[in-house]
Amino acid sequence: VIMDRVLLLLLLTFTLAEAFSHQRGLFFNLDNGELCLQSAQCKSSCCHRNDGLSLARCADKAAENQECSRKHLYGVYYRCPCESGLKCEANRTIIGSITNTDYGICEDPRDTSK
Repeated sequence: VIMDRVLLLLLLTFTLAEAFSHQRGLFFNLDNGELCLQSAQCKSSCCHRNDGLSLARCADKAAENQECSRKHLYGVYYRCPCESGLKCEANRTIIGSITNTDYGICEDPRDTSK
């Protein structure tokens, strides 16, 4: 009986969150600077933290020539992925993939001067 009530409460909470998701929401469509748990919650699609002990907040994606992380499954980054049209040139290693430290630099793949 208690589990049924908990499940009903969760369902109601997510239903309300979805109903208001087109507006600035509690769970999704978050602005930069707001606390997040996953990049999918952020308007910018980047949930960023400075280190392992800091709280994650929505942040802008990395611009050209800025440090970046490749996209990964964790959903929280120490360096944001690149803006649309840019590519994160980073050496991928097994350890870097596990620890989320395979950083690179955002580059324009159409730029032939490099």
